[in-house]
Amino acid sequence: MEAFGRLIITLGIILIVVGVIITFGSKIGLGRLPGDIFVKKGNTTFYFPILTSIIVSILLTIIANLFFRR
Repeated sequence: MEAFGRLIITLGIILIVVGVIITFGSKIGLGRLPGDIFVKKGNTTFYFPILTSIIVSILLTIIANLFFRR
């Protein structure tokens, strides 16, 4: 049960970090980076944040390595 408790705590911390990144990320430019794809034609809008996804993935990988390093 102790390992399960640690897993829940770790997941909670990761969710908090992701929430902070999403909340404050728009203020520092995440979501509108040059590598993000944005197409608007008529009433249809397509947005795919490629570069933003890569940056968030790198940050989460660093955080996960800090917690799961043995």
